[in-house]
Amino acid sequence: MPQYAVLIYERVPPEELPAEVMRAHEQLPSRIAELGGREVAGMGLAPDSTATSIRGGVVTDGPFIETKEVLAGVFVIEARDLDHALALAKLTPIADGGVEVRPLVGFEVTESG
Repeated sequence: MPQYAVLIYERVPPEELPAEVMRAHEQLPSRIAELGGREVAGMGLAPDSTATSIRGGVVTDGPFIETKEVLAGVFVIEARDLDHALALAKLTPIADGGVEVRPLVGFEVTESG
């Protein structure tokens, strides 16, 4: 199945996310599976204050782009097509922000036996 990255953007700092949002994140893989998809990988990101950016060989403290919303996490899903991926991504619990869905190019997960 094709794979998609789901980028999570939040305005609420991770340590201030409501407990029900955190619980919903824990339940997300099973909810995705119920709809015929699969979460391949997922991770939260440390606060944007910990970011270091490199542009044109110059290293600076802070995220690449300053925005009201910060990139808070990313997960990879398998879905039948983009419409299916969007339906699965809509399940992502968000306190105050949104998600972005992007097809992955040339990325394959291999199962070891």
